[in-house]
Amino acid sequence: MMKFADVIVGCCAIVIMSSCAKKLDRVQVDPPPEEIPVSLLPPVETLPKVAPEQIPSFPFQTRVGSVQTTTPLNVKILTSDLSYPWSMAFLPDGRMLVTEKPGNIRIVTASGAIGNKINGVPAVKYRSDSGLQDIVLDPDFATTRLVFWSFVEPLTATDFITSIARAKLSADETTFEDVTIIYRATPSYTGVQHPGSQLLFDKNGYLFACFGERYDDGIRIKAQAMDSPLGKIVRIKKDGSAAPGNPFSGQAGVIPELWSLGHRDPQGLAFNPATGELWEAEHGPMAGDEINLIKRGANYGWPVIAYGLENSGPLIGTTVGNGTQQSGMVQPIYYWDPAIAPSAIAFYTGTLVPEWKNNLFVAALKGRHIIRLVISNNKVVGEERLLATEGQRMRKVIQGPDGALYALTDMPKGRIYRISN
Repeated sequence: MMKFADVIVGCCAIVIMSSCAKKLDRVQVDPPPEEIPVSLLPPVETLPKVAPEQIPSFPFQTRVGSVQTTTPLNVKILTSDLSYPWSMAFLPDGRMLVTEKPGNIRIVTASGAIGNKINGVPAVKYRSDSGLQDIVLDPDFATTRLVFWSFVEPLTATDFITSIARAKLSADETTFEDVTIIYRATPSYTGVQHPGSQLLFDKNGYLFACFGERYDDGIRIKAQAMDSPLGKIVRIKKDGSAAPGNPFSGQAGVIPELWSLGHRDPQGLAFNPATGELWEAEHGPMAGDEINLIKRGANYGWPVIAYGLENSGPLIGTTVGNGTQQSGMVQPIYYWDPAIAPSAIAFYTGTLVPEWKNNLFVAALKGRHIIRLVISNNKVVGEERLLATEGQRMRKVIQGPDGALYALTDMPKGRIYRISN
């Protein structure tokens, strides 16, 4: 027969164990301060998948739960009179240098007034995907007045190449002086699709540039060839030569500027302000658009692996290459099925909309909206669509010096949006 003292001891033990369990539960359940809750709401995408048999490689790789901005937004159209604008860069005084795909660069004021085209821009090949593309300022622009832009350069009437130009903006802002082609993504090609591209300076003043693989079956395999920048991200100096510290420097048969390979049609580059890591967006084939975390020297698989299906040629509608996974090839952080055609990307670091802090924004051409991705520990945990009712092909998204988000639309009457609280 159990003694009373035994009962008391047993009860005390149970109470102590229960208390410890509650403390353990509390430690296990409470997320660390930097942890972002995963959205449990339905995904924003409701259309059927193009490749329903393809299974994500890990949780949160596609169709995550939706989120919704709670801050009331003020959306203003600054202008709707640009001709297929492609990119923009902010001058020190808040005005914008804007490229137009047909071959013009203009200054647009903060209120939306459009200036005359600036003289000195080299001829571009303007058709389909090709034309005048990205533009960035030298990090030392205040003293050098140097501007860099990417464009499809016509070498002959039928031979084209994606190139990077550097020039000095004249003091009166009417002309680009000392225009120099500092880099050409060889080989040239007769096609006009998938030139890329996007430009981004790092903290050391070196220029990252990404290039497409030019689309066609006969040339797209160059994305895996180490002797060509097609389908690659490169890292160069301001004169176009290879930057020091690149992963394949000194290796025979490898271009020294190569940083990563296996890209299809990359059109977005941005540094994550929380980690300093490089992120990229690129078009997939029939679906399979990607967001990638770019690692030094990594292979992202195209055209050996991909999500989505072949979208041209005799194999249209079939699996790409060897499927969706292969050893030694990096998986996308996130992908879309069906396609949304991602273009430029930008991380938000402003204070006007605090809940957007360190969120990634993606301009969607086919989707005709701006995507907001909430990221935690390099995983996408929430997705939102902004400006979806505008019906505009979103080409560029960028944060302005005023902390607002700006967007360009790839339309014959192209717009600039300013989005703030």
